[in-house]
Amino acid sequence: MSEETTAERISAEFTVEDALDAALAGALDAPRTRTSGWIRDGHVSITNGGRAVKVGKSYKLSAGDLVVVDAPAPRDLADIRPEKVDGFGIVYLDDDIVVVDKPAGVAAHPSPGWHGPTVISALMGEGISVATSGAAERQGIVHRLDVGTSGLMVVARSERAYTELKRAFKERTVDKIYHTLVQGLPDPLRGTIDAPIGRHPGNEWKFAVVEGGRNSITHYDVIEAFGPASLVEVHLETGRTHQIRVHFSAMRHPCCGDLTYGADPRFSAELGLTRQWLHAHRLSFDHPATGERVSFTSEYPLDLAYALDALREGRVQLG
Repeated sequence: MSEETTAERISAEFTVEDALDAALAGALDAPRTRTSGWIRDGHVSITNGGRAVKVGKSYKLSAGDLVVVDAPAPRDLADIRPEKVDGFGIVYLDDDIVVVDKPAGVAAHPSPGWHGPTVISALMGEGISVATSGAAERQGIVHRLDVGTSGLMVVARSERAYTELKRAFKERTVDKIYHTLVQGLPDPLRGTIDAPIGRHPGNEWKFAVVEGGRNSITHYDVIEAFGPASLVEVHLETGRTHQIRVHFSAMRHPCCGDLTYGADPRFSAELGLTRQWLHAHRLSFDHPATGERVSFTSEYPLDLAYALDALREGRVQLG
């Protein structure tokens, strides 16, 4: 395999037997979402014996396939501009970690097609440095929240912290507690959703419960019921992309406001929601320097609190 990376392009050639987007991700140490985007945008071509092969992200590579990549390189930290972000909070800060309270509308890190604020740009705006480990545009990032999800994230500031936190998330020793408002009343009131998640067969930007997907486990407990909706505490055992949203949608109890995964648009509007009612409420982990267990809590932001109050006061109804 040959590979060349400049400030502006990523170029590579290799021969391998694997699914195309997975092969690219493994060979170039890039997220599959990015490699899928490269394929979709025409930055990847395949030949076999000199003949062009039709390219698709699900294409299964065969012996002798030559894969050629010519894609824009991801931005590095030098290209990210510091910015002040409304609602962005610093919950805890030391030499090794920073725990932030991320508002909705902020991405964890830069990605293709996203031009809004990120946790990294917001930290730079606060004059807070992060670890240099990780891909250029994801330095210091050890886990993520969806753009439309608010709440707690920990970011590594030292290389030691990055290594230890990545290990902790992989070994599932981090406790991630979310609160979500879902439509209807889940039955049973307390339970576990154990269903594999993979790419949605009809939409590459969505996920779904699919046969052969990645093992995904969500534990939940209804803590308040209103009839048209229920407030649920969620403990993630795994951390798949969109996991909570996909699992509750599959149960026919989508997160309120989550139009991507089947929420009722009229009910969402009556609640005043313009995004999913999903909040990373509590985060606990062993401090990477001291080994001491630390725990942080985030209160609901105004839009989520308003929707909850509307239900408590009986001002909205589903259907």
